[in-house]
Amino acid sequence: MEGSTTGDRPLTTVAVASASGYSPQQVRDLERLGVIPPATRAPNNYRRFGRQHIVALRAYRGLAAAMGPVVARRTLRELRTLPLDEAAAVVSAFHVDLARLRTRALDAIAALRAIRIEADPHAEETPNDAMSVGELAEALGVRTSTLRFWEREGLVLPERVTSYGARRYPQRAIREARITVALRAAGYGIPAVRGTLDAVRELGDVDAPIQALQVRLTDIARRTVTLVSAGADVAALLGDTEQG
Repeated sequence: MEGSTTGDRPLTTVAVASASGYSPQQVRDLERLGVIPPATRAPNNYRRFGRQHIVALRAYRGLAAAMGPVVARRTLRELRTLPLDEAAAVVSAFHVDLARLRTRALDAIAALRAIRIEADPHAEETPNDAMSVGELAEALGVRTSTLRFWEREGLVLPERVTSYGARRYPQRAIREARITVALRAAGYGIPAVRGTLDAVRELGDVDAPIQALQVRLTDIARRTVTLVSAGADVAALLGDTEQG
């Protein structure tokens, strides 16, 4: 069985697992996937690891928590092959991505709050308040085909008028379309938008999607802090790569 070693001597699988918080099998799997550099082999064919493997495992844990395991695995494989400037750019892009997600979430919250303020349940709607598909598409900055797709997905439900089935969007449908634009811009997928709109239709307000976006902001903040914490290990890996 592979046991631990101490001092400057090579580390066995059990030792590097203990130092990194992974199980021995996870260490072997991550080596096989190329997440950490290949271990050398002792005369008895046992793996021998070094300090750089522990650093790589810590970096993987941080990147996986911040950006997801798939991205973390791909990134750590790439970092060992890229020139320093390109490798640093890959890591910097993660911070940009998280900042962009935060901006989108804040924009969506602002849009939803504006919709909530504008909503007047006692206001009487007139025919002039409705929009055609072309008018609504222009007002929202989307294509008419996008509105028709949202209709097929049950997100925005217009009324049908005239014998040709022309679409007419009353205030209710306009509100649904604006909520859809805000949530899609924040990165929500179609199923999530549909679930949110179902809640809005049932409850009559936009508090639920605003709260969901606040939760998303908290998650983005947590991921950002985790990415910053992983930065020291990633920097050490880049230093090792440059020296190598």
